[in-house]
Amino acid sequence: MVSSTSRASAREVSNMSHGSTSTTIAYDGVMALLATALVILSLILIIILCRKKPMDPEEGFPAKLCARAYSLTDVDVATDGFNQRLIIGAGRLGTVYEAHLTGGDVVAAKRIHPRLVLSNAGFGFSSIVKSLSFADHPHVVPIIGLAEAPGERIILMEFMGMRSLDYHLRHDCCNGAPLLDWELRLRVAAGAARGIEYLHEKMTPPIVHGCVKPSNILIDSHFCARVSDYGLCFLAPHERRGLVGYVDDEYWKQRGGACKASDVYGFGVVLLQILSGRRCEEGLIAEWALPLIRDMKLHELLDPRLVVPSDIEPLFRLAKVASACVSNSRRNRPSIVQVAAILNNLERGLCSLE
Repeated sequence: MVSSTSRASAREVSNMSHGSTSTTIAYDGVMALLATALVILSLILIIILCRKKPMDPEEGFPAKLCARAYSLTDVDVATDGFNQRLIIGAGRLGTVYEAHLTGGDVVAAKRIHPRLVLSNAGFGFSSIVKSLSFADHPHVVPIIGLAEAPGERIILMEFMGMRSLDYHLRHDCCNGAPLLDWELRLRVAAGAARGIEYLHEKMTPPIVHGCVKPSNILIDSHFCARVSDYGLCFLAPHERRGLVGYVDDEYWKQRGGACKASDVYGFGVVLLQILSGRRCEEGLIAEWALPLIRDMKLHELLDPRLVVPSDIEPLFRLAKVASACVSNSRRNRPSIVQVAAILNNLERGLCSLE
């Protein structure tokens, strides 16, 4: 017969066992809830990150992908063996072809002159172009690819059938190109300034254009200015052809070369061409225009193909900006940030200059 003491001990052991089981079940339940909560929280974070807006390139962190490397065979096929019928432009650095890539994309292929390829044989072409290709701005022509082979260097850029500012200033409506009126010229000037400002101040490291001139400012069908050929001055740093008149005197001196200030000088010359409709003539335009601006003889400066607007103040301010860009030394020259701010204000104040 089992004693009462033994029965009591058994009940106590049973109760302890039951309590331990209940505690274990409660602990397991809490841990399961915590694990479920963590999983749900992780899923929410993933959804938020996936929906997060890409970083604005204006903030200095380009969202654009690096330029893709193409084979020379790919580019050769795309340009039909560099067929002359597909040439859409030529300049100091190379010849530009209309290229039809596999898949149907149409791009502009700049084939660097062979002599420049030989003189820069070991300069790290692909790494520099890939760095430049991160530029992503509405007023900058995107670099989307490159090709490199012995004796060949090719840069692929976005192509939309755009004409350059140089083309529009040299031609008029009788030759198939619309003559830009004063309002459009101010808009183009402001847009180009914003593009250069982005290259100078928003890219890391900053990109110095090296050859700011009308032929390197493209204009799309909506008359939006797009800066092209930026950062390529390393290919021909000492070649004077096509560069004289668009860089300051310091450029040619020892320890001179391309810099932000030399870009501002070139942009000032571009503004003088926008105002006058004249060619650069290797810098002679500045010698001719600066006295007229100083003496406030703006009517003698302005493009005679256009009617002088009733409100001439915006054009006079534009002329003063141009003068500040080309008449001062590098130390006293305005920055492109200051220039762009003034031109943005002029653009916002546009009504009709005609």
